[in-house]
Amino acid sequence: MRGRFAPSPTGPLHAGSMVAALASWLDVRAAGGQWLVRIEDVDGLRCKPGVDRLILAQLAACGLIPDEPPVWQSQRSDLYQAALDQLRLQGLAYPCGCTRKTLWLALQAAGREPSRHGEWVYPGTCRGRAVAEDGPVAWRLRTVDGAGQAAGEAVCIDWHDRRWGPRQQNLSRDVGDFVLKRSDGLWAYQLAVVVDDAAQGITDVVRGQDLVDNTPRQIWLQRCLGLPTPRYAHLPLVLGPDGDKLSKQNGAQAVDVSAPLVVLQAAARHLGLVVPPAATVGAWLAQAVSVWRDGMMRDLF
Repeated sequence: MRGRFAPSPTGPLHAGSMVAALASWLDVRAAGGQWLVRIEDVDGLRCKPGVDRLILAQLAACGLIPDEPPVWQSQRSDLYQAALDQLRLQGLAYPCGCTRKTLWLALQAAGREPSRHGEWVYPGTCRGRAVAEDGPVAWRLRTVDGAGQAAGEAVCIDWHDRRWGPRQQNLSRDVGDFVLKRSDGLWAYQLAVVVDDAAQGITDVVRGQDLVDNTPRQIWLQRCLGLPTPRYAHLPLVLGPDGDKLSKQNGAQAVDVSAPLVVLQAAARHLGLVVPPAATVGAWLAQAVSVWRDGMMRDLF
């Protein structure tokens, strides 16, 4: 068993990200597996200098030490390019020259009024037509017509979440052909995370509930690339005072790792774990592993 915690260095760890870090660590440790840390800094425009090292220091203060040296997505572009090249050769990826305005107008013309803040379902505007690659283009993955799908047949993904049970999503209808590489040259999250999980041999992904909708896209991409699909579990989110997910965008405060046991106990309570007090971080974590092992399948997931 190999699990991972993959923070983005846009700010230090807060209470919500500590829940994900602790849960992924406990899940692996309870099975006697290996736990890795990946710094997801593929979107360099949003990342802040030095925050990656701060995150690693926060984890270390709480006793969450990876079993292998951390990796940085910004250093793995060759892997992502190789995956995109494979998809292009298979006829599954294609260039898209649509601007946001183009997509807005296309969705309106199709009678699907786009939400200003929600995700837009790509209408397939550039699929099947020649798009010059000498200008700024994005690269999209087909969710029809590829990898054994009959012409025009929708891609429906059925999968099992360890917490939520059976899940299904019609990618063609609910998402459309999604971006693998952005028009500004940055790699999209979906491609990077799929390639990295496979390259690092990740068997189990434990992460926040806000990412559950990404899972079908990642499973489809794994199938297109011939990669294994990990087991997934999506955790309840820590919410801010406004009722939204606690995040750096809504002012989440960095956890104070000068009191690591307080941080760990708070994360455990959110996960529904009752861990007895301990004098040291190491002793507390050992108890937490035992609690997780005894109750995770019955009570948590």
